[in-house]
Amino acid sequence: MGAGLGLKAEHYVDAWECAADGLWFEVHPENYMVGGPRRAWLERMAERHPLSLHGVSLSLAADAPPDREHLQRLRALVDLVEPALVSEHLAWSAWRGKYHPDLLPFPRTDEALVRIADNIQRTQDALGRRIAVENPSHYLRLDGHEWDEIDFLADLARRTGCALLLDVNNVHVSAHNLDYSAAAYLDRVPAEAIAEVHLAGYSHDAAGELLIDSHDAAIAEPVWALYQRLVQRVGARPTLIERDDHLPAFGELLAEREIAQATLNLAGGRP
Repeated sequence: MGAGLGLKAEHYVDAWECAADGLWFEVHPENYMVGGPRRAWLERMAERHPLSLHGVSLSLAADAPPDREHLQRLRALVDLVEPALVSEHLAWSAWRGKYHPDLLPFPRTDEALVRIADNIQRTQDALGRRIAVENPSHYLRLDGHEWDEIDFLADLARRTGCALLLDVNNVHVSAHNLDYSAAAYLDRVPAEAIAEVHLAGYSHDAAGELLIDSHDAAIAEPVWALYQRLVQRVGARPTLIERDDHLPAFGELLAEREIAQATLNLAGGRP
């Protein structure tokens, strides 16, 4: 696995026919759990390209364990398409029985660390495999943190054996919004824990002050520079180009993918 792309329905045919060396595709498993044409396409794609399942609804930072039925459906999909990678966000969507359609932040406390580690372990036990956990995007400062974010992620990996999905765009967005050094953040992430890297584009809020992790634009130059810095330090890692809105032609995404692949090649090719 070298550099990959998010698989969108608009690009199924182009994705199927593409034979770029090291290419792989990532999907949100929630879109493929119930069968039908989408899952049939995913099964066919798995015959030709490596896949990654990137979840958005396990709510690992919630106040309760992941939904058992959801984990069973996810396990069935994992067994069906045998993805190379499975990942989820370090965030919550459900709290006290109510679901919120977003990936929400939390104070990094000792209590949260124990709770999230337990939820990750439950997920890994249910799936019969290691997962990767993605660092979040931040838009405002929260009170109550007892842990530095990198230390929190590293300890989760140590306690559970999970991997890290390092989203470089999230680091850039958060560093801008909270006024810290993105480069210094990346330099501290433990290399041995990184199983996957994400790259994406961002937008600005109406006032032009906040950066928004919108996945609706080309990858910006500061993010490319951070990515190159990261790869020089940790070596090649499977790298995803994310685009979820304002989708361009497949060839435009493939061109961004080739930039990432060239960076990986300079670091010694595929991991």
